Amino acid sequence: MPPFAFWNKRERGRQGEDDALAYLLLQGLMLLERNYLCKGGELDLIMRDGASVVFVEVRLRSSAAFGGALASITPAKQRRMVVAAQTWLLRQKTVPPCRFDALAIDGGRISWLKNILDM
Repeated sequence: MPPFAFWNKRERGRQGEDDALAYLLLQGLMLLERNYLCKGGELDLIMRDGASVVFVEVRLRSSAAFGGALASITPAKQRRMVVAAQTWLLRQKTVPPCRFDALAIDGGRISWLKNILDM
């Protein structure tokens, strides 16, 4: 693997997150935080949808083959998302209603799935 392949993958991931953010903003959500990182995990986007806080996992795949982007959200990744969300919520003054969404980009096609897991 060439040494620049990592950076190309990182740039594609960043572009996917940019596209996801633009899509969600067009849907009326508001950005609270991006790339929240804590010891237990990471959250790609933290958005507000009305009174609710939405923790968004963004997945990008070049095609829907092999299960596509959504299939890559493993149980281990789901656990890390929950830990990161709990850590973020501990910093808040009040605990708002919240949900976990996934935004999958498969070959340029965007799918937004709401409430993908329970906390």
